[in-house]
Amino acid sequence: MNNFRQAATAGEFLITAEVAPPKGGDVAHMVQMANCLKGRVHAVNITDGSRAVMRMSPFAASLILLQQGIEPVCQFACRDRNRIGLQGDLLGAHALGIQNILALTGDPIKAGDYPTAKAVFDLEAVRLLKIVDNLNRGLDGNDKPLPDGAVDLFVGAAVDPQSKSLSGLQRRFEQKVAAGAQFFQSQLITDFDILDKFMDRIASAYHKPVLAGIFLLKSAKNAEFINRNVPGVDIPQEIIDRLARSPEPLREGIAIAAEQVRLASKLCQGVHLMAVKREDLIPQILDLAGIEPLNLES
Repeated sequence: MNNFRQAATAGEFLITAEVAPPKGGDVAHMVQMANCLKGRVHAVNITDGSRAVMRMSPFAASLILLQQGIEPVCQFACRDRNRIGLQGDLLGAHALGIQNILALTGDPIKAGDYPTAKAVFDLEAVRLLKIVDNLNRGLDGNDKPLPDGAVDLFVGAAVDPQSKSLSGLQRRFEQKVAAGAQFFQSQLITDFDILDKFMDRIASAYHKPVLAGIFLLKSAKNAEFINRNVPGVDIPQEIIDRLARSPEPLREGIAIAAEQVRLASKLCQGVHLMAVKREDLIPQILDLAGIEPLNLES
């Protein structure tokens, strides 16, 4: 199953969506939400301890999606495992048929539900990308040959086009491309003028797919919570006021997300949709944005 890689290589408009693994042993809700996305997205991201909150292993969750006929993008965060554990899990992902990887540094421990846990951070995203590139070439992280063969992983990275430091953003983006990133998924985007500048001044030179992060805001309260608790996010007051004025804020949030999908489609090669606990609404967002169902290979 490699629809995502094929579409990315062919220059198609890419659509991914994010689903969190369960916080417990029952995968029914995760599977239900992911199944709602069949035929509408190229792949479903499975998070790896997002916001440093303990959840089911993303490798197990990704395998469960594969068994349901859903292509996953398995996130790998450096926070909780050293380079030995990360390499072992990457080899295992390949063996299980999990081909798409998103290499992340990981959110700080203090952001989550185990603030006194020990963070590892043996690597960060750029060095993890280099290790994946090594594994794809049949080498381990010490540049030694893998006696049992190379892997075949399609690896991407995160990017924040709204970073306040343009020079820092450019440097980090270039480092990730040089380390082997084949695609980029962005943080939540609210300023599309800034996204346009990022694409024009930085990303366009490298010809790597960039998927703009689109977040479904369910209410003004939800937007304010995100502003307070998600680092680097600044949802404009005009959007918060628009949600607050609406008699049906969830419907308004769907409309806002659809507008943002249309804006992103003019600027970059895809969108990454985040609709926490309401992934079933993503098809409505895509319909309203004029995005047709996908014709995917089985």
